[in-house]
Amino acid sequence: MQRSHLRIGALATITALTLAACTAGATGDTTGADATAPAAASDGTWPRTITHELGETVVEAEPLRIVSTSVTLTGILLSIDAPVVASAATTPAETNQNTGFFDWWADIAVDRGVEVLYQNIEYDEEAVIAAEPDLILVSTTGADATADQYDALSAIAPTVAVDYSAATWQDVALELGEATGLEEQAEATVAEFDARVAEVADAITVPEGTTNAVVFYGDGTDTAFAKPEGSHGTLLASLGFDVVGADEALDTAEQARTDFAFVSLENTVQALTAETVFLVNGSTAEKEALLAEPVLANAPAVVSGQVHPLGPNSFRIDYYSASEIVDTVEELFS
Repeated sequence: MQRSHLRIGALATITALTLAACTAGATGDTTGADATAPAAASDGTWPRTITHELGETVVEAEPLRIVSTSVTLTGILLSIDAPVVASAATTPAETNQNTGFFDWWADIAVDRGVEVLYQNIEYDEEAVIAAEPDLILVSTTGADATADQYDALSAIAPTVAVDYSAATWQDVALELGEATGLEEQAEATVAEFDARVAEVADAITVPEGTTNAVVFYGDGTDTAFAKPEGSHGTLLASLGFDVVGADEALDTAEQARTDFAFVSLENTVQALTAETVFLVNGSTAEKEALLAEPVLANAPAVVSGQVHPLGPNSFRIDYYSASEIVDTVEELFS
């Protein structure tokens, strides 16, 4: 595995974890499950059956104590006002009030009294039990995935699994809204955000030509190119940019991903063809590193100087970080 893959994984870690069980998983485990439970409702009625990545789960009543073992999902849950009582966390730092929550919503979590379930995303089943959840939400992908613990978690409380890498944060918000009974809040949050994006798209002047969105560290490791169909590509496209990714033949990723392709530095010049380049998780330091990289000296955006950092919170997209990206783009191109 290339070092940049590890850095992206680490970034996902830093930035891209007993009530009666009522869950039937993909494995066919019917412990506590009600096979005759009604299909998922959208009118606030309970119980409801949630179909998800690892099977179906019956949620008997409106959840009031939600535990998230995915720090990535927690930001989206907070944006729809879900009653999260505890969440997994990454590495504590001053920027996140020493919680390990993502910097861009740590203050909100602290204000709402969200407890740290465990830090450094080191799974702790006893901590989950101690939080006394009535609903557990887990991710099936990413460094914070706990899909392998799904059966154990389902024995603690109804558990719903989400693959956040295969959808936009808006789609995930709507999915979580259904699982938590917060459909209206989820729809309102998405609508508010989409309206903001449309407002900015109308207000900015998008540069002519295509756009690359990349993670670049300037240390010789692979460059991660956002794919047009991924979260970053979709968001930038909604703002009017024509996002292009790297040729699949250049991708060194060991497993297929929908969000990024990884390209060696020597091949980056073949993929960095756009007139505009956004630096995901990038600041002035990464911009200067890219502009100073001899291998990329003839890349169109380097020649024209159209290289724009999206900020340190732009790797893992949720409502809060996506809003920061939109604000940054508005400031750059208004």
